[in-house]
Amino acid sequence: MQALHIHAGPRARALLAERGLRPEDVRVIPGAAGGPKGLILKSLDQFIFGPWLGSTSHEVHLVGASIGAWRMATACLGDAEREFERLAHEYVHQRYDSKPGKMPTAEDVTRGFQQKLEEVFGGREGQVLSHPRYRLHVFTSRGRHVLGREGRLRTPAGYFGAFAANLFARRAMGAWLERVVFSDPRDPLPMSLDDYRSRQVALTTHNLLAAVLASCSIPFWLKAVHDIPGGPKGAYWDGGITDYHLHLDYASMIGDGLVLYPHFQRQVVPGWLDKALKGRHGATAFLDNVVLLAPNPEWVKTLPRGKLPDREDFKHYGDDTEARAKAWLRAVAESERLSEEFAAACAGGPIEALPL
Repeated sequence: MQALHIHAGPRARALLAERGLRPEDVRVIPGAAGGPKGLILKSLDQFIFGPWLGSTSHEVHLVGASIGAWRMATACLGDAEREFERLAHEYVHQRYDSKPGKMPTAEDVTRGFQQKLEEVFGGREGQVLSHPRYRLHVFTSRGRHVLGREGRLRTPAGYFGAFAANLFARRAMGAWLERVVFSDPRDPLPMSLDDYRSRQVALTTHNLLAAVLASCSIPFWLKAVHDIPGGPKGAYWDGGITDYHLHLDYASMIGDGLVLYPHFQRQVVPGWLDKALKGRHGATAFLDNVVLLAPNPEWVKTLPRGKLPDREDFKHYGDDTEARAKAWLRAVAESERLSEEFAAACAGGPIEALPL
């Protein structure tokens, strides 16, 4: 059984059938939100950002939301083998102070997560933002009006309004939450952001940690990050709220460059509130130049509990953090097959990709 499936949009599929996939073809790499599911991509990240892209000299834009933002920032540190190993270790072994038998509070999780980001990136912000080839773009969701500040009553009320607006139309949710992208100031994003209410601000050494923390701040699981330096004032939450899987207008990129998307599933869901709206899960023309790497759903069934690691595991294992870590580490170890199969595909000439 193959562990890896390679999917591609029409334009990308034609190019792969003609000459295969070369690292110099890749101009953008997205990193989706999805919490622990991102662990399954550890070995792919090590290979792609290590020996595969290491032989190139062109600029590559790294766009990330939530755990994807953490992954893309990690890529900018160099030494992909060591840094992604550390990311997986830190994520697998995360634990938060809480009362026995009780789930940790949002304050507990925020405090622990912030400390971990400071351990990993503190003092290395300049290194992340000075990578000679990578350009980092961190996606966040900024509350508007009622959601402009976090509060015990206003936050649930605001998200109810955002949910209702999103049911009507994705663009309508922009009245409640806007996309704010903290971008490497050296080069702008190479694609349009006209699909949704958006702002771009400069990513700097002064706001990098705050932007990544905000991008990972799942509502009600973590506290919002307020008034990030350099950005418009307000409460910032997980970038996955507006851009769960970064279903962006990649097709608007100029030239023949491709988007290489290591993902944990075939579907590229636009926003977090679209998870239950199956009609929005299909591929669109935005993805015509995307090459998406995803685990084979049948292979996923061979992993612990027959699924990818996810946040439900925190509830399932409760205080038994060792059992959860053991299951997640087994999934991470099994995922080495994904990078092995991707390397073999890239070395074998033309690739017959599956449709998105």
